[in-house]
Amino acid sequence: MDALKSDYKITEVELVYHRKQSRKNERIVTQSQTSYEILRAAWDDSKIDLVEHFKILLLRQSNACIGVSHIGTGGMSSCVADAKIIFATALKANACQIILAHNHPSGNLKASGNDIALTQQLVAAAKMLDMKVLDHLILTSEGYLSFADEGLMP
Repeated sequence: MDALKSDYKITEVELVYHRKQSRKNERIVTQSQTSYEILRAAWDDSKIDLVEHFKILLLRQSNACIGVSHIGTGGMSSCVADAKIIFATALKANACQIILAHNHPSGNLKASGNDIALTQQLVAAAKMLDMKVLDHLILTSEGYLSFADEGLMP
């Protein structure tokens, strides 16, 4: 029987979560300006006008910010935002809600058709996980656009 067990060894996956800060120090996100401030502080100033990055803001049910996670880096005009990475990160952080964010190195604060389509896909995926996508921010070195504020959230 031991020989049979050794033939069928599999990798064990363990989920672990370590909170690094006190809940009383978590910032509450109730408006896009707060999201922008948190995200902008986490953005590399030397790259915001150079290449696209995609990040997510992770939130508790109470809108308390758990943290910011870098999802991907692209080129000057696009960036891959892999839904599997986004939601694996959110689930690992025990987030109930997320805010999507990416930068436009061009400085253009208009949402592209691809930006809108991606947001729609991620909102639908989040619903399947009983999670919410509250907003999608486009950042530049000079400002931001909030999909929620502009009525672009599905």
